[in-house]
Amino acid sequence: MLSPRFSAALAFAAELHGNQLRKGTSIPYVSHLLAVASIVLEHGGSEDEAIAALLHDAVEDQGGLPTLERIRARFGDAVAGIVAECTDTHEDPKPAWRPRKEAYLAAIPHKSAGARLVSCADKLHNARAILADFRRHGTALWARFSGGEQSAWYYRSLADAFAATGPQPLAAELERVVTEIEGLMASSGD
Repeated sequence: MLSPRFSAALAFAAELHGNQLRKGTSIPYVSHLLAVASIVLEHGGSEDEAIAALLHDAVEDQGGLPTLERIRARFGDAVAGIVAECTDTHEDPKPAWRPRKEAYLAAIPHKSAGARLVSCADKLHNARAILADFRRHGTALWARFSGGEQSAWYYRSLADAFAATGPQPLAAELERVVTEIEGLMASSGD
């Protein structure tokens, strides 16, 4: 069962991300956080992991290290640790996209099991959204991403990294979705 801590984290996530939309859409960003938390819980995640799922983008998108310290004070070291492991940068402006993503990929084998669960759930939800948008918009969808079409390379690399480290069966689902994206890209001539 989830405690009032989860409800507090949900309210905090909504406060932090309430004015944010998913890239290139009119979808409230909080929907992504709810989806990631749902995937974490559906794959056996603990309450701390589900809370971290709700807050996994807070440091990167909503205030950097001071936000991480607010998370630590409100939800404890375990949640803050997972959030920190899931954050690819706390710098503003963000460093260059490719080196930042390469560093994130290199760190996956060294992440805690909880951070790999949250990260893989995050990447799976993102990949599912990319797949749905590819079906609707074709290659034009890449324009909304900082990495453009290199985002396909990143998701293939993520799928490979999680296949090697887990968590399973979540990593297998990420592999399936990424392979489907690659198939659509190949059939569209990219």
